[in-house]
Amino acid sequence: MRGEIGVFTGSAHQEFAEEVCTALGVDLLPTAIQRFSNDCLQVQLQANCRQRDIYIVQPLVPPVQEHLMELLLMLDAARGASAAQITAVIPHYAYARSDKKEAPRISIGGRLVADLLATSGASRVLTMALHAPQVHGFFSVPVDHLNAIAELAEHFRGKDLANTVVVSPDLGNAKPASVFARLLGIPVAAGSKRRLADDQVVIDAIVGDVDGKDVIVLDDEIATGGSIIELLDRLRERQVGRIAIACTHGLFTGKAIERFASQDDITEIVTTNTVPLAPEKRLANLEVRSVAPLFAEAIRRIHLGESVSSLFGPPSTL
Repeated sequence: MRGEIGVFTGSAHQEFAEEVCTALGVDLLPTAIQRFSNDCLQVQLQANCRQRDIYIVQPLVPPVQEHLMELLLMLDAARGASAAQITAVIPHYAYARSDKKEAPRISIGGRLVADLLATSGASRVLTMALHAPQVHGFFSVPVDHLNAIAELAEHFRGKDLANTVVVSPDLGNAKPASVFARLLGIPVAAGSKRRLADDQVVIDAIVGDVDGKDVIVLDDEIATGGSIIELLDRLRERQVGRIAIACTHGLFTGKAIERFASQDDITEIVTTNTVPLAPEKRLANLEVRSVAPLFAEAIRRIHLGESVSSLFGPPSTL
């Protein structure tokens, strides 16, 4: 076993880092972030790192570039301070959506940021619900890839789901939706989606039996809500009943909150705390489930050299 655990965080989501530390039974170590007159950042880790097992908690949430730079500087500071191992704990890896070349002469940002993390000093990455499976392969260091499927499913346990089907907005998210549906013992369906722009999609059809059913729409991330609203329009054409929405990363950017607030037939929205949620975004029918204990358990297992994948059962369920 390495030296004792040390946990630092930047300015992205201090509440999450504090909850992780509470679950681990350790103190959140102090960090000083300073901005110079030329707009450059300086980060100082204000606790001893020498030969310690260091975890730097920082989701890449808006302003993403600001928080990314903080993370890179913290990683570099920990490496320069002779940490034994440095794990970048990134509950939300925003650049996962930049996973392929969709037009000529563009960068694959997900791979570039992965390279930056390793170059800055990360010897391991702990993250959750990457947007696409191939993003895992962008990293040159080990990655522990958590998911919130069991935590989201727990919210719906004990409810009457006899006439309910899980619906994925697209076929790409069908595997997690299938795992989610299996945990609840209900069927699954999926939308056939085409993305026209960052905030504009078209869903041509629903694959699966949803007619007259209650539905739980499951997605990995909700940003502007465009995909969900488009899907709801198609579901209403099939005369569905109650509508619930569940997602891991509830960003709710742009007009998302306004859009969801105007949908009277959405009974509830369930998300996790991988992303900080401002008070004005907390709709009356919105519930936030904490995944901080799951991250804390993963950190404990990494520190002790135990299996992290076993948190999710056999490989077929991952």
